[in-house]
Amino acid sequence: NPAFWSTKSLITDLKLVTVCEEAQCPNRWECWGQGTATFMIAGDKCTRACGFCAVKTAKPDALEADEPARVAEATRRMNLRHVVITAVARDDMRDGGAEHFKHTIEAVRQANPEIIIEVLVPDFNDRDWALSMVMDARPHIFNHNLETVERLTPLVRSRAQYQRSLTVLKKAKAMVNGHVATKSGIMLGLGERHEEILRAMDDLLSADVTVLTLGQYLRPTPKHLPVVDYITPDAFNEYKAIALGKGFRHVASGPLVRSSYHAADFRPELDVLEAIEADVRAAKGLELGPEHLNLPAPKPALIKAIA
Repeated sequence: NPAFWSTKSLITDLKLVTVCEEAQCPNRWECWGQGTATFMIAGDKCTRACGFCAVKTAKPDALEADEPARVAEATRRMNLRHVVITAVARDDMRDGGAEHFKHTIEAVRQANPEIIIEVLVPDFNDRDWALSMVMDARPHIFNHNLETVERLTPLVRSRAQYQRSLTVLKKAKAMVNGHVATKSGIMLGLGERHEEILRAMDDLLSADVTVLTLGQYLRPTPKHLPVVDYITPDAFNEYKAIALGKGFRHVASGPLVRSSYHAADFRPELDVLEAIEADVRAAKGLELGPEHLNLPAPKPALIKAIA
């Protein structure tokens, strides 16, 4: 596939890291073949050692100051309409890498003003000032994965906390007056119970999450957590129907679904446009066009109207 090799060559040329490779994503052949990729910033070494994750745990390297520009150049060369930017957990840094996220978002938007920017972030140890750095850069979609149900969180994500993740999701939306699409994902097959999955859905809805992904956990190596169950496609379809019935706006549910898989297909940013439009019209009766969605922040007149 020419697009696959073109994507691979570009990533190598710009010395970029992708979660597609680092997390051993089963969909990387398809995505790269379509000319899309999820960029992983802040290095390829994580400070946490989650039981499910293929990304290596080690002392991270120093941040590369030119990485935001290289990611931006990749989005320009690939002519992307939608980009997903993620990162390893950088607990070695006071801001958890938040400022690096901010610089990357800004660089991408400057190079490609029409692009939809989705970020998949760690929890920044629930530091509000760090989270606000990311939100001040105004990503269109904010993703932070819950990963598993509450009971299994200490086993699956020993350095994370279930309630902390929910809090981060809720705070992120509140920081921009609800004008961001929030998204989260859960892996199935780790031993969770049916009722626990439904409770996690309810918890995410209570945290104002509108986009949900459900996928099958696949063991990266024998050193990682074992697969307890293989969920059938019919069961995934059932969970999708349940989630939509509960109130999620968009749901991707299937064995090979991952956070970034077909991320551009759902267009949750259009939900945000509707919300902004409703706020503005309610306040001042102003007209709002789609072009406002691509700005780092609403125009001053809109900010004043919404406030």
